[in-house]
Amino acid sequence: MITDSSAGDAAEPGRFLARLPIGERPPLRADGAHSWDIFPYDGDLLIKVLDEPELPEPPRHGEGGPDSCGQCARPDEDFLWTDAHWRLSAPQASSGLPAVVLLQPRAHHDLLDLPAERAAELGAMLQRVEAALMSLGGIARVHVNKWGDGASHLHFWLMARPEGMMQLRGSTLALWMDALPPAPAEEWADTARRVAAAMAADGGTAHV
Repeated sequence: MITDSSAGDAAEPGRFLARLPIGERPPLRADGAHSWDIFPYDGDLLIKVLDEPELPEPPRHGEGGPDSCGQCARPDEDFLWTDAHWRLSAPQASSGLPAVVLLQPRAHHDLLDLPAERAAELGAMLQRVEAALMSLGGIARVHVNKWGDGASHLHFWLMARPEGMMQLRGSTLALWMDALPPAPAEEWADTARRVAAAMAADGGTAHV
């Protein structure tokens, strides 16, 4: 049984959790994402039964600091491009999108504790990565996403939407990424090289 919490008690569920139908299957709203023309799936859908909340939440990967973080342990050669403070990588497995990359600070930080110097650079870095993806050609938009539920080391996903594919626009692009046929490995590797070269043209080091 979930009950309302007292004000300021962070260890107990709040009003939002108290009104969730935990243990039940929420109804599919008529105006939900499944009704949008950009939703990638068709047919009958069911929302999953809501699990009990886990409080306190289990630690994310790297929550113990740099010594416990797999991203911190990766050498620069694992990345597409690096400089003194930032590193850019791509998923090893090819995607159904033209390009997908991840931007992260070199040092172990999340967004809340990102030093002021790095925070001041962040907007320009995101612009720079977007420009590198746009330079591939045939890209209409670059979507920028931050989730951070799996790992504590700050990382931004930048996903390229192919030009003309209006069905892929908007917030469901991440779903289309897994729904579309993946690019051939050779094409994925060539895209990585082109993105790295575009980044290195303005400084830093390309590693592919």
